[in-house]
Amino acid sequence: MMTGDDSQIKKKHVLKEPKLIKSVRYCGRDFTREEMKVISEIVTTKGLGRTAISEKICEQFLWLKADGKLKDMSCRVALLRMERDGWFKLPPPLRRNGNGKQYKHRTMLNDKQPLLNLSAGKIQDISLDIVKTPKQSRIWNEMIHRWHYLGYKKLVGSQLRYLINSRSGILGSLGFGASAWNVQAREGFIGWSRQIREQNLHLIVNNSRFLILPWIKSRNLASRVLGLVAKKLPNDWEQRYKYRLSNARNVCREKRFRVLCYKAANWICLGETKGRGKLGDYSKLYENVKLIMVYPLCKEFRSVLQQLPISS
Repeated sequence: MMTGDDSQIKKKHVLKEPKLIKSVRYCGRDFTREEMKVISEIVTTKGLGRTAISEKICEQFLWLKADGKLKDMSCRVALLRMERDGWFKLPPPLRRNGNGKQYKHRTMLNDKQPLLNLSAGKIQDISLDIVKTPKQSRIWNEMIHRWHYLGYKKLVGSQLRYLINSRSGILGSLGFGASAWNVQAREGFIGWSRQIREQNLHLIVNNSRFLILPWIKSRNLASRVLGLVAKKLPNDWEQRYKYRLSNARNVCREKRFRVLCYKAANWICLGETKGRGKLGDYSKLYENVKLIMVYPLCKEFRSVLQQLPISS
């Protein structure tokens, strides 16, 4: 005789049986079993490295960014998850990517900096400068590695990184990248259905890093920088990626930070995350609950975000 618990276990097993699955979902895209067979054939093609595989898959399925470029970074993440789930075995990487290794210091930055104790209004010529050169990139990486509580992690996909400069010297750094797939409070705030969210998620950017250096003691500096972000980010993003953002999002650990700078810069608090991580991992439920802050980057942000793209 089968008990209720045995029935539930068997039901779960049946749901996971690959032969009964019509489609699978990775990185916001559904793949049919037929498409998975095509992907497996591409993966097992002799002579193709991981980069070539991801590019070929993107071309095959027209997996593109809003600016028409291949969505190859998302594809690479999807391939790793497919391999983990047992669909195929990827070829070994041609070179190491450094994931999991401690970031090495490569610049002259050190902790022995003079204290800057001025109000934001007295710091002259505050600017947000896009990271463009290798030297700027090394400085940004090291600052985040050494002084941001989340540490350094390479941002993938569409992104912008800024150095916060002034006449008094460098003050900190900012990073913006892809937003999370599922945020219930955000979807309710915008009025998103699943279909529209999948089409327009690229119009929202996540403020993934924000650092004011520890020797900078400046009242209202953080909120002033966020004010500059609201004016500068949409134009910079459009210039690089050929489309304009409609919303910015941040998640904050309230117990660690009081998020007053975001509130002072008129960001809106929508509530808390579910703690599932960026891609909605239920195994991490409640592990990392944070406050959700958003800032509309245009007046008609809801109508822009609710509009489905015109199909060609």
